[in-house]
Amino acid sequence: MTFASSPRPAPGAARPGRRRGALGPTVVVLVVLGILFMLAANLWTEVLWFDAVGYVDVLRVEWLTRGLLFAAGFVIMAAAVFAALSVGYRTRPIYAPSTPEQASLDQYREMVEPLRRLVVFAAPAVLGFFAGAAASAQWETVQLFLNGTEFGIADPEFGMDISFFMFTLPALRFVVSFLMAVAVIAGIAGLATQYLYGGLRLGGTGDRTTRAARVQLGVTAALIMVLIAANYWLDRYSLLVTEGELIQGAAYADVNAVMPSKAILAGVALLVGALFLVAAVRGTWRLPAIGVGTMVVAAIAVGGVYPSVVQRFQVEPNAQALEAEYIQRNIDATRTAFGLDEVEYTSYDATLVGQAGALREDAETTASIRLLDPAVVSPSFRQLQQNKQYYNFPDTLAVDRYQIDGESRDTVIAVRELNLAGLGADQRTWVNDHTVFTHGFGVVAAYGNTTAADGRPAFYQGGIPSTGSLGDYEPRIYFGQNTPDYSIVGAPEGTEPWELDFPDDDEPSGQVNTTFPTDEITAGPSIGNLWNQLLFAVKFGSEQILFSDRVTEESQILFDRDPRDRVGKVAPYLTLDTRVYPAVVDEKVVWIVDGYTTGDGYPYAASRSLDDVTVDSLTGQSDTIAALAPQEVNYVRNSVKATVDAYTGEVTLYAWDDEDPVLETWQGIFPTKIQPMSEISGDLMSHLRYPEDMFKVQRNLLATYHVDTAAEYYSGQDFWQNPQDPVTESLTQPPYYLTLEMPTQDEPTFSLTSTFIPGGQTDRNVLTGFLAVDAEPGDQAGERREGYGTLRLLELPRNTTVPGPGQVQNNFRSNPEVSQSLNVLQLGNSTVVSGNLLTLPVGGGLLYVQPVYVQASEGTRFPLLQRVLVSFGDQIGFAETLEEALDQVFEGDAGVEGVEPGDDVEEVPDAPVDGDEPTSPDDIVDETVPTPSAEPTTEPTTEPTDEPTTDPAPTGDARARLDAALADANAALLEGQEALADGDFAAYGEAQERLQQALEQAIAAETELEG
Repeated sequence: MTFASSPRPAPGAARPGRRRGALGPTVVVLVVLGILFMLAANLWTEVLWFDAVGYVDVLRVEWLTRGLLFAAGFVIMAAAVFAALSVGYRTRPIYAPSTPEQASLDQYREMVEPLRRLVVFAAPAVLGFFAGAAASAQWETVQLFLNGTEFGIADPEFGMDISFFMFTLPALRFVVSFLMAVAVIAGIAGLATQYLYGGLRLGGTGDRTTRAARVQLGVTAALIMVLIAANYWLDRYSLLVTEGELIQGAAYADVNAVMPSKAILAGVALLVGALFLVAAVRGTWRLPAIGVGTMVVAAIAVGGVYPSVVQRFQVEPNAQALEAEYIQRNIDATRTAFGLDEVEYTSYDATLVGQAGALREDAETTASIRLLDPAVVSPSFRQLQQNKQYYNFPDTLAVDRYQIDGESRDTVIAVRELNLAGLGADQRTWVNDHTVFTHGFGVVAAYGNTTAADGRPAFYQGGIPSTGSLGDYEPRIYFGQNTPDYSIVGAPEGTEPWELDFPDDDEPSGQVNTTFPTDEITAGPSIGNLWNQLLFAVKFGSEQILFSDRVTEESQILFDRDPRDRVGKVAPYLTLDTRVYPAVVDEKVVWIVDGYTTGDGYPYAASRSLDDVTVDSLTGQSDTIAALAPQEVNYVRNSVKATVDAYTGEVTLYAWDDEDPVLETWQGIFPTKIQPMSEISGDLMSHLRYPEDMFKVQRNLLATYHVDTAAEYYSGQDFWQNPQDPVTESLTQPPYYLTLEMPTQDEPTFSLTSTFIPGGQTDRNVLTGFLAVDAEPGDQAGERREGYGTLRLLELPRNTTVPGPGQVQNNFRSNPEVSQSLNVLQLGNSTVVSGNLLTLPVGGGLLYVQPVYVQASEGTRFPLLQRVLVSFGDQIGFAETLEEALDQVFEGDAGVEGVEPGDDVEEVPDAPVDGDEPTSPDDIVDETVPTPSAEPTTEPTTEPTDEPTTDPAPTGDARARLDAALADANAALLEGQEALADGDFAAYGEAQERLQQALEQAIAAETELEG
């Protein structure tokens, strides 16, 4: 039996195509749908978040504006390109001339023809998409233009209101640039189509363009010329905000040469546009070609050569006289744009010699000197108040002030936040990370101007539960700077709580649990239904959200919990300060965030890069201080104060500068979302302060713009700079908050301060100026205290040499007695840590104060205040207490009174660490810690006797005594560290006494050795 075989295809014949399976297209479709679903999940969860916070209108306005602009950009670009392609194709010649050029194009036409319909629709759509995306990114520019508020100030050149440059000019430039791009792209599309189908020829004889091609290309070219003319005309106004070689804004050559040339070039461009229209009708390109050539020559000669000649031969030989008017414009505009127009300038002839009693009139300022460095003492807060490993404090703490027993006290304060990294690997489960450990607990506050007897911070609020002078408040911290990416809270009524509230050894489980009251508070979107659970499971990539029994119908999901992020989302038009700080206000913990309205279009005002001028040694080393995004601005106002409730996450915006035109404009865009200042409570008002980044920008500008006249500015011989941090010897020294009384003030106020040294190419570190801003807004509800925000600049005479921070730090380190004592303090396993170097204008001169801390080199390390360094002129004081150090400088009596019986303060005990017994409110014992002199003094409890109170000094020569004393000091230091780690403060105090005795013996022996 035979079988017929199927015939084989002949060589070269096409094989029958295989049937393609559906797997490939199915996979593609599923991938596309998956991507779309993920995008939809992220978008809709954002809507749910904004709705929960109560700012969904902000999202609606932004998205609606973006959508309309995208649609407009898409339609304009797509329509223009589609029209260019369609007109080019429909007006093509029926019979193209038979030329070699056209013959070679035939094959391209054959290739394009099958895809022509696709190209005609796809190309405009793709280009329209990109154009729409570019247009939607300008939603802020368009909204500012539509809602712009007048400044009431005219620019000095055109006499137009500043709002034109801030709001209108950017929008006009965007429209012109966008239409220019549309016209050019449409022109290229039309040109290519006409060339491909024979409407335009490069070679051959006769007419090289058809009439239809001439009209299309001529009209397009004319439109481009009109837009070029508009661009030239707008350039005239942009000169007022453009940075030049000497100043920001139009200088002499710009006003007298560049501006006229721009007007001329605009006229030439319009003329050339008219010639293109003529060419479209008459059929010759000679006139527009001549016009384009003329425009190029004019751009070179009129727009480039002429201004250069004016600058070189007229301005440079007479620059100081000719540029004076424009430099003065720059000075005046810069001061106005950055709030420097009302600075109080005072000549301060600082004395260099400390006289006895010189600080008597500044006793209140001296008593308030902050010895607790918030950038140094965070480890002490952790060791003494952390309580459990899953809590933590930021590496840089906040400075505030509180009314304690009727007296305003500078305070170093921090929030005990959640730290999941402190849990062991076995405890890092999804249930623990997202449903059990959901919040931190309480604040910890210490006096800024005093410490406990052993150098620890003197806490007046702390412990778990939180106790102290701040009274009752809601201690749970669900929103802060260190929280999980998301937490799920809430449960049905009657459910056993599973959120850890705080540890308590009296409880059977060792902890007290709680349930967030989602039936009363909306802190985050609800995930009580399957759809929302699916959306958030996709958003966070956590399938557990779908299957966990702890996700119930009452559950809410908390995310985007950083206060700065929350304010930034609900107020996208604000630039936010890098520092966010907590405060106990009206029986709750709130985070306070300063918001700025900024601009880069203020005529003649100098511009600054915010990310550059706000970086200092503190922000450079901190993990909790956010960095600003790169942004060039020449207008800044601290127009908004924002709060974020640490318990509920509620975001509230308050109008702090209701006269700011930029803020008024944004209020028109987002109505009712900013509360008036009248809604600020008195308690909240007392914790607001002048923001650091605003002050940093102002001090940077005042280094140059403290000069009053154009002549001073032009010579530049009196320009200043902010010094480097003398402690870290890197980056700029940060400004410091402290309570002080400036020479022109009647009483001390909470202030923010900074110093100046000579600018330019010099290494001289002498003081040239001291700047302080009144940072105290008062405590009246809805009313800012008169004087808040006043900048006071002390200008030191040029013929005096007051040491700057760098010189003072060098004097400290090179002083033999100080160096010797510091070397002794860091013997063995100890390290000396220098605190912030504060500068205060007291006693008729400048006083420098620096706390000195000692900590272990290895193992458990946290700094304890042991010494205080002071400097006044060339005199240096170094002692255990501030009062003693001041007396050393001011002839034995600085005029600072000792501790009065009524000045004692209460201190809460340290929080128990793991393994210690918890401290209950009933266990609190009052410890007296003196305040005005900043250090404690211990009164003797027995009558003095002639009997020695210490062991006899080692016998033998001085070298032997030195070695023995150093060994005793090292032993005492180690014992003290061990006692402190164990929480045995009685033993620690005894060790400190032995350490002090050993140090005194060592110093005496070393002095004897050195003769």
